[in-house]
Amino acid sequence: MAVLGSLIQEFNSSNMRYCINCCIHLLPNDLHRQCFRCRGPNHNNQKCPVCKGENKIPLCADSKQMKLLAVLEVRTDPSESWNGFFCLRKGKLCSLVFGLLIMTLVMASYILTGAKHGLLLIPSPFHYGAFTSNPSLMDNESLSDMKDHYQPSKMNISYVKDYPSIKLIIDTITSKIEFVTRQRPGLEELRKQEPHMFSVIPNKFLPNSKNPCWYEEYRGNTTTDPYATNSYALYSKRFRTIFDYLRKVFWNHLYHYKDKHYRLRCLPHFYIIGQPKCGTTDLYDRLRLHPDVRFSAIKEPHWWTRKRFGIIRLRDGFHDRYPVEDYLDLFDLAAHQIQGVLQSEAAKERGKMNSIIIGEASASTMWDNNAWIFFYDNSTEGEPPFLIQDFIHAFQPNAKLIIMLRDPVERLYSDYLYFASANKSAEDFHEKVAESLQLFENCMLDYSLRACVYNNTLNNAMPVRLQVGLYVVYLLDWLTVFDKDQILVLRLEDHASNVKYTMHMVFQFLDLGPLSEKQEALITKSPASNTRRPEDRSLGPMLPTTKAILRDFYRPFNTKLAQVLFDDAFLWKRT
Repeated sequence: MAVLGSLIQEFNSSNMRYCINCCIHLLPNDLHRQCFRCRGPNHNNQKCPVCKGENKIPLCADSKQMKLLAVLEVRTDPSESWNGFFCLRKGKLCSLVFGLLIMTLVMASYILTGAKHGLLLIPSPFHYGAFTSNPSLMDNESLSDMKDHYQPSKMNISYVKDYPSIKLIIDTITSKIEFVTRQRPGLEELRKQEPHMFSVIPNKFLPNSKNPCWYEEYRGNTTTDPYATNSYALYSKRFRTIFDYLRKVFWNHLYHYKDKHYRLRCLPHFYIIGQPKCGTTDLYDRLRLHPDVRFSAIKEPHWWTRKRFGIIRLRDGFHDRYPVEDYLDLFDLAAHQIQGVLQSEAAKERGKMNSIIIGEASASTMWDNNAWIFFYDNSTEGEPPFLIQDFIHAFQPNAKLIIMLRDPVERLYSDYLYFASANKSAEDFHEKVAESLQLFENCMLDYSLRACVYNNTLNNAMPVRLQVGLYVVYLLDWLTVFDKDQILVLRLEDHASNVKYTMHMVFQFLDLGPLSEKQEALITKSPASNTRRPEDRSLGPMLPTTKAILRDFYRPFNTKLAQVLFDDAFLWKRT
């Protein structure tokens, strides 16, 4: 292409008329005067002794753009075959050199980018090898200890050179950490924010039920569909079967009194509030096997954190807000069973308590307050004036809360493997961690810790959810409204090593009755739920440097958590 381009330029810059031979030869303009084939602009093929009889058409480049293919005309003149051959050979040589240059540049680019992203098929000289910077950076783990966790392969890159620069970012974040007790809003302020919710949920519940329940008058008739407008039924195909069943049995569970119909409404007695990828699903699956425990029709309604604001997925924008009635409908199955117990026991033995309790297991309840900025006045320097726990406590001051935590470093990697859709790798995780730390640092330079933790824009921008592992920030906020004895904090590591022990702790916390050996074995010996997928396990652990970086980042938060809970196990020094 470069040779052909020079041809065009040569023709366009000339005001002479040449024969085809001279054009092919590409002689400089000053030589054309001596060319015996071209005598200037008056050259005539018919009179030229060489060109005569050849019937060749001269190429004109005076003012018109010449046709490129004309240059490539094949000659039949034997006397000129060798001259044309040598000329064309020069063009091919130039093209070959140009092609080799392009290929060299492409290969150089491949090597440089491949070394960065771990795509090379040969060992790269860049950033390769095991993490050997400083064993103390790995919580006093020796190099042999690290090899037990991570064996580098030719496709793995340790990114050791990233550590010093990222460590500076972490040091900046650490220097800005300040745990400040939030100011709790008053009840009247909460009423102003959610007047409808306060009009539906009473401030007193049935005295003969362990679970918070009350009777609500039902004004519909026999042809009315009580779940016709329920948003969970409308937008979630998975749960339409449940609501179809509830429609069929709805009238059988109404309580009739003085020509009026009443339905039993219930809220959960306890909440499993967090955290995601910390074993909440396994805890839920085991607890629901207890004969005195019921759960919502949906394991994770996410109503307190998302649905009541009209959020299905925040990136998809807002939908219609789910009213509190839609949330209460999710407990109708359990309410029917509680009502059956109340009515049967009331006839036989008045005053006996219902022992069935209801649970709800949305793992977003503890930490997700991303919607506050869109609904509440931002007059607190970026910190939310109202949190989820404020409203739960307003209705249920005696609610019990269960929190399952794990090493935040491992939680983040598990979270990444579970939610990342494509191109998952230890190297990709490392880069996303580095980017998230930089974004978090930028926020901390201008705002408080709580403002950054609850910052919706930041949380959506970070490619991995660093903030979910800042357990102590959320726990301290929950402790501003609930007493410490109302919150049970467990570790996934303890649960995985001794299921029976942790389940007994939960049973005792919820004041559940004793179980038979068969019932207990069913609960404690069932296989674990929601374990890592085989395709994710094949990716192996995170890079040692990534782990060191995250340990440094989470260390001050874990230290504060251990102080609050009076338990050094929450330091996660060796997990």
